[in-house]
Amino acid sequence: MPDVITVRVQTDSDSVQEVVVKIERSTYNKPFLGGFRNMRTGVEFHNAGSQTRCKKRPDKGVKLFCRETQTVWEKNKLQQTRNTTSTQMTKIGVYVSNMTDKLVSPGKYFTAEEYHRRRLEAVIVLQKYFRRWHAINVVQNLREQKRLRLAWEAEEELRKKREKKEKLRREYERKLNPKTKEDFELLFHDLELWMKEEIEQINRTLTGAERKAAFCGLLEREAQLIACFGRHKLHANEENQQKAILHLLDKCAQPKRWKAYDGKITEMDTRDTLRARELLEIYRSISMKDIPKDERMDVLLTLRCTVKEHECKLTREIVELIDREIDLMTRDVKECNLEGLRKRICTLFLQYIKIPEVNPQVAGLLKVPQDPLKLYKNTYFCHSCENYLPSTEFIIPANSHTIGRCRLCYRIDNEARRRESYLKYRLILENLRKSEADYQDDSKIVSFVQLPDLQYVIENIWNCQSALSAWSELYDLVMVRWDKQHEWSPWNTILLTKEEADAHLKLCNLEKAYEAAFIYRIKQKHIRAKNYFAQIPAMSSFLHRSGNQANTSSYKTHDSSMK
Repeated sequence: MPDVITVRVQTDSDSVQEVVVKIERSTYNKPFLGGFRNMRTGVEFHNAGSQTRCKKRPDKGVKLFCRETQTVWEKNKLQQTRNTTSTQMTKIGVYVSNMTDKLVSPGKYFTAEEYHRRRLEAVIVLQKYFRRWHAINVVQNLREQKRLRLAWEAEEELRKKREKKEKLRREYERKLNPKTKEDFELLFHDLELWMKEEIEQINRTLTGAERKAAFCGLLEREAQLIACFGRHKLHANEENQQKAILHLLDKCAQPKRWKAYDGKITEMDTRDTLRARELLEIYRSISMKDIPKDERMDVLLTLRCTVKEHECKLTREIVELIDREIDLMTRDVKECNLEGLRKRICTLFLQYIKIPEVNPQVAGLLKVPQDPLKLYKNTYFCHSCENYLPSTEFIIPANSHTIGRCRLCYRIDNEARRRESYLKYRLILENLRKSEADYQDDSKIVSFVQLPDLQYVIENIWNCQSALSAWSELYDLVMVRWDKQHEWSPWNTILLTKEEADAHLKLCNLEKAYEAAFIYRIKQKHIRAKNYFAQIPAMSSFLHRSGNQANTSSYKTHDSSMK
């Protein structure tokens, strides 16, 4: 049979169309999928479905199955056994052994009441064992909790001892090498305590001329100690002044910093910062001691070239001093004889650095503004030392109506008369301001309260002791909010130890946590604080606002109790 045949198809009654048909020959034997067979000739005739290729259905993206895979073949099968059964017994011709047989006899009959009683007794036995097991576990847990509690208390006791020992060591170190104003306050406070003890002992043991002689000796020793304190103060002032100068110059030399959108810090050096850094390096070089002569001369020549960039009276004086030192060094003058000259060069060069035209970065860091008109603002007169000073140099209590004396006059008067140490109150005030800053609720009253105000509140209202445990060591006491929902104020505070303060701030309902008598005592202290601070005009608005808050909270409490 050819591969291509031509078939004539009649389209109309009088027209015929020829169609070319290609024959595809299969390369395999087609399976019999239906048809018929000629019985005489044996020729098989297949259905059209097996003669042509199956038309592929379009892929819909869904997996399809035929009916046979979608259904379950169920099969019913009876499991009932036959009714007719038999038991093999011993008979004629059959022997069955009875060695394994058991004799079953009926037990004692018991009623339902007896059955339930036996079940109840068994349950009681189970409950006994369970309760014993539970009690053992509870006791073990309590014992473990007790062990942990005792270990924690021992650890806390050791921690407190270590902190106290470290605090005493720091105080001893501060008294041995005083450097700050607080250190000298501690020294004069200890001197006053020692003087009181000595005076009391002299009054108790001596009389007449011996008593007067002992007082004269005591006065002489006091004068010697005060002179020793003065020498330490001069030395500390020199060190602190040098540190302050280096801090100022280092701050001028720092590059510009800003934070990018991704959180990274970007630094940039400008011409002004590079100039400030150069001046800082020169100042450090000329301030160094015990350096070789050649290096010293190189530093002086560098300084001379630097200051010659700006011609003025100050630079001419610096150049003259540099030439004088170089001349003296060439003559092998001793180092000790050049200390005054070198110190003068450092002082004049520092004045040169503080000129904004020379060092533009220093303009925004100087305490004395360059514009004379700014000196008239926030400048007050101290009636004690008769100096005009900025407002930051005055201690102004909240109940003060006048400016009063400056900080230096207060400190000199304290060293000469009372000799009190304000370090403990200062620490309490710093901790209070830090804790209020953590609330981030824009509390303002704590910024108005000064050190004398806090000292009055602690000494006269809270009696320098904890409201709960009466602990009187001020180093361990802190001031926190009485009601943490409202901002801190002298009439919304309580003085506690650090552990008590942590526990107090975790309370949600003060009326349930404390007794009514204790709350009444705290309220009375708050009323005393209100009466003291009511004299201050700046506090009147805060008092009015706190009164409204108290009325609102009391109304809510009354409303909830009525419900």
